[in-house]
Amino acid sequence: MDPAAADQVRLSFDADRLLALNVAIGLLMFGMALDVRVADFRRVLRAPRAPLFGILAQVVLLPFASYLLTLVLRPEPSIALGMILVGACPGGNVSNLMTYLAGGNVALSVSMTAVTTALAVVSTPANLALWGGLNPATAPILRSVRLEPLDVFTTVVLILGVPLAAGMAVAHAHPRLAERVRGFFKAASVAVFGAIVLLALRANWAAFLQVIGLIAGVVALHNGLALLIGYATGRLAGLAPRDVRAITIEVGIQNSGLGLVLIFNFFAGLGGMAIVAAWWGVWHIVSGLLLAGFWSRRPLAAAGLATVAAPGVPAAGV
Repeated sequence: MDPAAADQVRLSFDADRLLALNVAIGLLMFGMALDVRVADFRRVLRAPRAPLFGILAQVVLLPFASYLLTLVLRPEPSIALGMILVGACPGGNVSNLMTYLAGGNVALSVSMTAVTTALAVVSTPANLALWGGLNPATAPILRSVRLEPLDVFTTVVLILGVPLAAGMAVAHAHPRLAERVRGFFKAASVAVFGAIVLLALRANWAAFLQVIGLIAGVVALHNGLALLIGYATGRLAGLAPRDVRAITIEVGIQNSGLGLVLIFNFFAGLGGMAIVAAWWGVWHIVSGLLLAGFWSRRPLAAAGLATVAAPGVPAAGV
């Protein structure tokens, strides 16, 4: 297999599918926001130590480590830029459920997801421009597409910031309505998003097979590094075990759907980037469930268990 194949592949994604992908991500964020409360942000202010260390790991350490990993592995430029982009994305909301299954601090997980998603409006374009520009292999790609951080900022505001604010506003003004629709809404939006990705995969199956062998191992290593950063940060900060579990999973689960949207909006479906983001979305669920299953068989002391349930999940007893 020619390693340069990833840089030559362009995934086919027409304007209608791109619009549908943008809308689907917006709906996913709106559905997630129905579970977010202002109290999630206040919780960070009341007890900031664990959330701040977790956010540091997610927003600062992971993007930097992703950049260093691309320098060490030296994959093809499109693969490297995909790694940097995924590392710059905020946490994914599936991390909340996995934290619950792992016996971690779900309240901390929800707070981190909410805060890093809000910060992503600035942090994602900033980290992509900074670390992508510093890597000599990926900088030419950024220059060739004339990527402007302000354009990325505007896109992230529209597909993350606006739906997040709208969902929180609906949940605050109409809590009973939000309670009734959140389960269906989230399931439907995930199904729509999954269908769009599967249709795109079918249309680009030959290209996917051409480069997946180059990418699968890189994504597994990158995701393992993300989990390690979360775990090491929590342990070195001296946090409670349930907080360490939450931060580990939160840092290891990225909103790779946002990465796909940015790739198709700004990079014309550059194959290495797109398949890194798409495969990460599959692999982080596998690795997250494996880790959650491992920790679920090693319960913490009763006093250390989280008593706040994941959205739609009964609270764990103490």
